[in-house]
Amino acid sequence: MRLTLLAYGSRGDVQPYVALGAGLRRAGHEVRLAAPAMFESLVAGHGLEFAPLAGDPAQLVQQAVERAGTGATLLGLARVVLEHALPIAAQVMRGCMAACQGSDAIVHSLLLTTAGYEIARLLGVPDFSALIFPAFAPTGAFPNQGMPALPLGPVYNRLTHRFFSALYWHGGRLGYYWVRHRHPELPRLTTWPFDPRNEQVTPILYGFSPQVIPRPPDWGAHVHVTGYWFLDAAPGWHPPPALVEFLASGPPPVFVGFGSTISRDVGDLAEIALAALANTGQRGLLLSGWGGLAPADLPANVFPIEEAPFAWLFPRMTAVVHHGGVGTTADALRAGVPSIVIPFTADQPYWGRRIQQLGVGPAPIDHRQLTAGRLAESIRIATTDEALRRRAADLGARLRAEDGVTRAVEIVERAVSIRVDLPPGSAIINRPKGATRTPETLYTLLSYERRRG
Repeated sequence: MRLTLLAYGSRGDVQPYVALGAGLRRAGHEVRLAAPAMFESLVAGHGLEFAPLAGDPAQLVQQAVERAGTGATLLGLARVVLEHALPIAAQVMRGCMAACQGSDAIVHSLLLTTAGYEIARLLGVPDFSALIFPAFAPTGAFPNQGMPALPLGPVYNRLTHRFFSALYWHGGRLGYYWVRHRHPELPRLTTWPFDPRNEQVTPILYGFSPQVIPRPPDWGAHVHVTGYWFLDAAPGWHPPPALVEFLASGPPPVFVGFGSTISRDVGDLAEIALAALANTGQRGLLLSGWGGLAPADLPANVFPIEEAPFAWLFPRMTAVVHHGGVGTTADALRAGVPSIVIPFTADQPYWGRRIQQLGVGPAPIDHRQLTAGRLAESIRIATTDEALRRRAADLGARLRAEDGVTRAVEIVERAVSIRVDLPPGSAIINRPKGATRTPETLYTLLSYERRRG
């Protein structure tokens, strides 16, 4: 079977799909992953075919963080996404269409939900919504991550999910109509992929653990919680000798890093982190690039790194200070070490609260209230509270026993009716009953684009 995965966002947004693609490849399938061009080496390094998409997701992250500094709302963040997406929407859609040629099934991430669904309709193949946090499946168990966590019960919780879905669908549809008015060769939009009135509702694969977010009983049969899609270090990766030497020279350090989060006050964040480490007497590992710190600026017990696979790095830490991105949060949980979350925007506050609720980290500190004293107190809790540390270690062991990638691969294979007696690549696919367009429609559009040149 040939599958195309469509992913867009920061590294934390793309990396789980690399893990999922690698799992599909190990199962004997041909896999192409379409993502922003900056992730080509990450994708190719794990043996997947890469298809580049237009745009710089770093700009999207920066705009979201800057908006968060003035108190972002879900509507405000939606506006940021639209402002980023509209100028490049036609290019991204064409890139997705080209990447999906010849596919037997399409798997799409949050920001490419509509694109993946509509292309699957054009091709007449199954599609899957692969998400790394709860979205598009209303529940009364908890509110949507982008909405306030108010104690108003199941009715409020369901309404927040429906509001998010309506905002995504109608806001995105209006923006797409604007784009399509200027690029009429693009396909029309059909229906919301998760409308229960559809003849076939797009299955949802949630790439998080039921140990972290238990599956609510009011989710439908099309919703699957598979476990996390973890990505280990690329084959042939080795840690820098200087890093290995630093780790061996003393007790496990505290990691401080904020992923792809970009802020104008990064220098202040660096100084706060250094002061908190000094206050607590902890060794530190700083993700460099933020704060402009050079090795000469750091004390001997603090080491800078440009990058390293978190799956390898975090088990060697005593605690992890991070922004609460879903990917970083997952890696810290699997490592079994406490997290200290400094949320900036989007779903980061939710993951900070969830860390606290699970009892595997202190209360999150909003980045606007961050001080060296508050961070030092959180570091003390994370490094000395033995009950908290035991809970973190226990949860990490349970997560390491799961295999979310294998579970997701099994669901995809079963859903497209793989004939297990046939060799890889010769699977028989059940086309969706509701498909009203043919593959030739897509190829005609692509040929039109090539003629336009």
